[in-house]
Amino acid sequence: MPQVLLVDDDPETVAWITELVRSEGFTIASASSLRAARAHLSRSAPDLLITDLTLPDGQGIELLADLDPGNVTDVVVVTGNASIETAIGALRAGAADYLIKPIDVERLRGILLRIPRPEEVRREIVELRDELRRLGRFGQTLGRSPPMHRLYDQFARVAPTSANVLLIGESGVGKELAAQTIHDLSRRKAQPFLPVNCGAISPQLIESELFGHEKGSFTGADRQHRGFFERAHRGTLFLDEVTEMRPELQVKLLRVLETGTFMRVGTNEPIAADVRLIAATNRSPEKAVADGTLREDLYHRLNVFPIHLPPLRERGTDIEFLARHFLDQFNAEEHTHKRFSPAAIASLYAHSWPGNVRELKNYVQRLFIMSDEILDVGAPPESPFHEPESSLLTVRIGSTLEEVNRRLIEATLAECGNVKRVAAEVLGISLKTLYNRLAVYQGGKAETPDDGLDSGDSLEKPPPPHRPERRLATSNTDTR
Repeated sequence: MPQVLLVDDDPETVAWITELVRSEGFTIASASSLRAARAHLSRSAPDLLITDLTLPDGQGIELLADLDPGNVTDVVVVTGNASIETAIGALRAGAADYLIKPIDVERLRGILLRIPRPEEVRREIVELRDELRRLGRFGQTLGRSPPMHRLYDQFARVAPTSANVLLIGESGVGKELAAQTIHDLSRRKAQPFLPVNCGAISPQLIESELFGHEKGSFTGADRQHRGFFERAHRGTLFLDEVTEMRPELQVKLLRVLETGTFMRVGTNEPIAADVRLIAATNRSPEKAVADGTLREDLYHRLNVFPIHLPPLRERGTDIEFLARHFLDQFNAEEHTHKRFSPAAIASLYAHSWPGNVRELKNYVQRLFIMSDEILDVGAPPESPFHEPESSLLTVRIGSTLEEVNRRLIEATLAECGNVKRVAAEVLGISLKTLYNRLAVYQGGKAETPDDGLDSGDSLEKPPPPHRPERRLATSNTDTR
C-alpha cells in the first residue's frame, strides 16, 4: 500500500487531508515540523511527501535534500503564497507539484490517483526490460545502443511521478514517441494522451485549440468547443515546438500551470485542469530564453525534468537495427522478402543522418520502392537537403560587414521562399530581429509581427526537419 507523509503544523489541515488520503487507499503519517519529518524520512521513504512551505523550524522545501535519490518520492508543496517566484523556487528545488491554500480537493485527489503502486511499477519495468532484450523496444521507442539504455532509465524514473518533462532533441529523433512512452508508464496511462504541435496551428486559433471557446465568442464560433486541456483532463498533454508559442499565450499557459485552472475563450468561468505537461523543442531552450522567444518563468515550469534525446549519428548500431526494422515493416505491408546488401548497410553507417530516424525511415522506403529483391547501394544515401552550388554566396573582398550581413539575410530569405519564420531559424536569429534588419535595409520603420508570420508563411505543416548551413565563399580572405 503506498505511503504518504504529510508535514503541516495546522491540526485542521492534517485532519481533513488524512481522511482524504486514507479514503484513496493510502497509508499516511504526519509531522508538524522539519525535525519530526526528518526523523520519519530516516526510517522509511514515502511515495508522496506533502509539505507546507512554512513550518515552525524552517521551510518545507528543505526536506528535498533529505530524500534518498534511490527512491521515487513525489513532493508537493502547499502554501498560501501564490507568487510566481515561490512556484519557480519550489520547482527548481525538485518539487513535482504545487498546491495553493485553500487546497482544491479534486486537484489533491488527482495527485493521489497518479501515485503508482510499487508492485505495478516493478511489474511494468520488468516487462519492458524483457521486451527490450528480445525486440529492442522500450514502450514506443526503439534502440539497443548505450545512449538509448540511459534514456530508458530516465523514462522509467520520471514516468511514475507527476513532474513536467522537457524533451530536447533535433528534429526526427522521436520526441513524440518518447512522450508517449512516458505517458504509457505513468498512472495516467488509461487517460488521454494528446499531442499538440504549437508551430503547426495558426496563431489566431491556438488559444482556442488549447483552452476551447464558447459559442459566439468570435466570428465562426457557432458552437462550444472543448480545447486540448479540457480533453486531456487526468491525462497527458504533449506540447511539441513549445518555443514557437506566442509570448501572450505563454503567459496563459503559465497561469494554467500555477493555478490548475483555465478559461475558455469568451468566458471568465475557471475550469479545473489536472493535466501533466510534456513539452518538446528542437532548439536550445536556454537560447530561446536569452533571445526572448521563451519566457524564463515558463521555462522553469516546464524544465522540471529535462531529457536530451540523442541524434541517430550518436547511436551506433541502432542505425542498422532501425533500418532492418523499417524494412521488415515494408516487407510485411507489401508481402515481399527484400533484404539489404552488405554495401547498402555500409552506406547507412557512412551517412550523418541530419534528419535522424525520420530521414532514415524515408530513405529505406525510397530504397525499398526502387529495388527488386536486394536493396543495394554503393555510396552513402544522398541527403534530401544536399546543398547545390547555387546556394553559395560570393562576396567581394573589402565588403563591409553590414553589406555582407545584408546580402546573406536577403539571399537566405530568397532561398527559403520568402518565409521569414524559416529564414530566421536558418540564420539563427529571432523573427523580431529579422524584421528589424529588413526594415533597416528597406529604409522603413521596424515591423513587429503579431503572429510571427507573413504572407509567404504556412502553418499547415511544421518546418522541415533539418536546415543546411548557408556558406559564404570568398576569394582569399575571411570576412569576419
